[in-house]
Amino acid sequence: MASAALNVVNATLNWVTAALDVPSARAVVFGVHIGGHLFVEGLLLVVILFLLSQKSYKPPKRPLTKKEIDELCDEWVPESLIPPITVDMQKEPPVLESAAGPHTIINGKEVVNFASANYLGFIGHEQLLNSCTSALEKYGVGSCGPRQFYGTIDVHLDCEARVAKFLGTPDSILYSYGLSTMFSAIPCFSKKGDIIVVDEGVHWGIQNGLYLSRSTVVYFKHNDMESLQNTLEKITSENKRVKKVRRYIVAEAVYQNSGQIAPLDEIIKLKEKYRFRVLLDESNSFGVLGRSGRGLTEYSGVPVEKVDLITASMGHALATEGGFCTGTARFIDHQRLSSSGYVFSASLPPYLASAAITAIDVLEKNPDLISKLKENIAKLWTGLSDIRGLSIASNPESPIVYLRLERSTGSVKDDLKLLEDIADHALKKDSVFVVVSKRSTLDKCRLPIGIRLFVSAAHSESDLLKACESLKRAAKIVLANHI
Repeated sequence: MASAALNVVNATLNWVTAALDVPSARAVVFGVHIGGHLFVEGLLLVVILFLLSQKSYKPPKRPLTKKEIDELCDEWVPESLIPPITVDMQKEPPVLESAAGPHTIINGKEVVNFASANYLGFIGHEQLLNSCTSALEKYGVGSCGPRQFYGTIDVHLDCEARVAKFLGTPDSILYSYGLSTMFSAIPCFSKKGDIIVVDEGVHWGIQNGLYLSRSTVVYFKHNDMESLQNTLEKITSENKRVKKVRRYIVAEAVYQNSGQIAPLDEIIKLKEKYRFRVLLDESNSFGVLGRSGRGLTEYSGVPVEKVDLITASMGHALATEGGFCTGTARFIDHQRLSSSGYVFSASLPPYLASAAITAIDVLEKNPDLISKLKENIAKLWTGLSDIRGLSIASNPESPIVYLRLERSTGSVKDDLKLLEDIADHALKKDSVFVVVSKRSTLDKCRLPIGIRLFVSAAHSESDLLKACESLKRAAKIVLANHI
C-alpha cells in the first residue's frame, strides 16, 4: 500500500519535472536560463480569475438602533457654508448720520468727507431734490416690475434719451443698480468660447461679469499698452483658423483701484489693428473728464462711435443711483432681450431717473463745475505730493487721488493695518474721513492697496488743506518706525 502511494507521488513529480523542462517552457532573462515560466504564469492566471470571480465582502445589514442614531447625530458637525470669520473681517466701517456731502456727520461729529464719490457736489443739490419730490408725487417710490414686464415708465425712456443725447450716441439703456450694469452687459455679449482681454486692475463688478460670461479671460498688465499689444498679438496668432469667436478688450476709463486714466487713443489703435471690440466702463469719468464732462472719449479726443459699448454708474457724478449702457441701437436692443440685470430686475425707481435727467441738465448749464473740480484735484495732488512714507499712484487729473506706501512691508495684511491706522488717526484726531481700498475675498485685483480720496467740486480750499495736513501728520506718526 505504501509502495503504491510512493509510486504515484514519484510519477507526479516526474510529470511536473518533464513539463517544466520542455523547451517551450523555458525562458532566458539576462543570459540566465529559467524553466517552467509558462506553468507559473498559468497558475497565476488561474488564481487571478478565481479572485475576480469572488464577491466583495459586505458586512451583514443591521438597522441602527435609536441610541446609535442619536450618537451619530450628536457627533455630526455640518460643514460651514462660509469661510471662518477672522478678527480682521469683524471691523465695522464708520456709519454716516447725514447726507454724504463734502461734510457729513459721524458719531455725532462733523467731518470733512473724502470717502464719497460726490464728484460734482450734487448730493443735496436743490434742483435734484425738487426733481425727486415732483417724481415721487407723480409716480410714487418704486416701479414694482422689470422693464419688460410693465415696469417701464415714461421717465425711464426720457432718461435713456437724455444720456444718449448728452454723449452723442444713438441709444442708451438704464439699469436699476450701478454695479450690475457691467456684470450684466459683459455676459450679454460674450459667451463660452469667446475671448476677453482685460486690464488686471479692473474693479470687482467687471470681474464678476467676466466670471458670469464663462469666456476665456486673458489679463494684461495694468495700464500697460505694450503688454496689451503683446497679448493681442499672441491671441490673434493662436486663433487664426478659429471662426466665429468674439473678441473684446475691457477697461475702465478711471481705474477705481489705482486712480489711473486709461490711454483710450492707444487702445482704439490696437483694437482696430487686431480687430477687437472695446467695452469701456466710465463710472468714475462720466461727468468728470473732458471739457464738458462727457468722459474719456472727449478727454482723449476719440470719437464716441469708436468705442463699441460704454457703461457707467450714475451713483457717482450724478449723485443718483442705477447705471446705463450707451452705444449703437443694435447693441442696446440686444440687451433689452438678453441682459439679465435688465430683463429680470425691477426697474429703476422713477424719482432716481428724474434726478439723473436733472443732474445732466445742471451739468450742461454749469460747465464751471468741471473747472472747479479740476482745480480741487490739482490742489490736493500738490498738497499730498511730498507726504513722507506715501506716494501718489493716481493720474494728476483723476478725481480719485490714490496714496500707496512707498515701501511695502511685504505683507498685504500688514500694509492694510498701516493704512487703516493712518485713516483712523485722520478721522479721530482731525475729523477727516478717508477710506482704505480694502478688498473682499472675492476681489481678484492684485494691485497694491492704498488710501483713496474722492475729490469733489464742493470741497473748499480749507477742506483740501485740512486733508493734506491731517494725512501728513498721521503718516508721520504711524509710519515712524516703517520709513
